[in-house]
Amino acid sequence: MDWENLRYFAALANTGSLSGAARLIGVEHATVARRVARLERETGLKLVDRRGRRFLLTAEGGKMAAIARTMQEQAGAVERLKAGRSSALSAEVVISAPPAYAAARLAGPLAGLRERHPGIRVRVIGEKRQASLDRREADLAIRLSRPTAGDLTAFKIGEARFRLYASPAYLAATPAGAWAFVAYDEAMDAAPQQASLLVQLAGRAIGLRASTLEMQAAFILAGGGVGMLPDFAAEGLDGLAEADPAAPPLVREIWLVVHTDMKHAPAIRAVMDCLGRSTHPS
Repeated sequence: MDWENLRYFAALANTGSLSGAARLIGVEHATVARRVARLERETGLKLVDRRGRRFLLTAEGGKMAAIARTMQEQAGAVERLKAGRSSALSAEVVISAPPAYAAARLAGPLAGLRERHPGIRVRVIGEKRQASLDRREADLAIRLSRPTAGDLTAFKIGEARFRLYASPAYLAATPAGAWAFVAYDEAMDAAPQQASLLVQLAGRAIGLRASTLEMQAAFILAGGGVGMLPDFAAEGLDGLAEADPAAPPLVREIWLVVHTDMKHAPAIRAVMDCLGRSTHPS
């Protein structure tokens, strides 16, 4: 049995999509599909139901995914032991971060880091889900809430303020009582910023939904309605205006998270210092 196929299957099970698994591992999505198909042939088990672009785990697939996660956590512990004892400033550091935040806040600092430490190779995975640091899906994670479980160390590196935005033309043409809203899809209803938006609907409609913050910003700029954006997504976008300037913003803390075993590794430490110092202007 090729155990590497199990790693690809675990990535698919953890992310729920070929594209997510491909981003996690750093390969093409077709490679993930081939690897999972090989694992099914090797085991003689049907592990996933393919429904268009969706992949659902079968009963056997769920059991296999649990085994794979346990193996990944043990393998991750071995890798962390090795990496945590390394004194080299030459390594790959994988960062998991929300896509819009990564684009707005990480590009400049990480480019500067590479100039200072060319031996450090950085890979950024832009994703909404929380990558597992136990399984070494990432070495560092940027999250909008402090983790409460796992052997993790978290550093608060800033705050994100969410406000209602719209295009000036939309606000001029539409009275507040007739506003339509732009929001995430229903899967994000529990997120504080989405929950706050839902409270403010007061009987008004959500006219457009999108799975990414970038798409929501595009809808708002195009006059599609009023939406809630964080400061890091709204900065630099011409054509946006606060819809309710008198309303206090929703504030969420931004945390840089690392597995405790890894926090003293020199390459990890250099990236942590860079992000903690540089991503949030004073």
